[in-house]
Amino acid sequence: MAVRTAEAEWKGDLREGTGTFRTGSGALEGSYSFGSRFEESKGSNPEELIGAALAGCYSMALSKALSDAGGTPGSIRTKARVHLEKGDGGFSVTRIDLETRVTASGVDEATFQEKALATKSGCPVSRALRVEIALDAKLEG
Repeated sequence: MAVRTAEAEWKGDLREGTGTFRTGSGALEGSYSFGSRFEESKGSNPEELIGAALAGCYSMALSKALSDAGGTPGSIRTKARVHLEKGDGGFSVTRIDLETRVTASGVDEATFQEKALATKSGCPVSRALRVEIALDAKLEG
């Protein structure tokens, strides 16, 4: 199966530093900072990337689920709102709200709702958000 890559580099301290990220394919590149992550400054942030990954994965998976149920998907537009909140242990992603708007024929409302709900927990990115993360860390220089 495919293995996808991405990389990021952070330079400087937390508040004044800046970071960049790039996907292995080069299709996405961006910059981020303390301000773009925890405030409203320009730039991207890891939570936005998680939202994009989940929205894209969910839309594709729902298309398959509706097709498997005999429907014909036209358009599936999904927005993810990733909530980053500060708690006692620091910042955490506390919730992701998905909003999807679908045009499809050949599927009734009950079947659509069933497939939409099942896809929420069944798409690969949804499952990845619960997966163990392995780490290989080396201090260089």
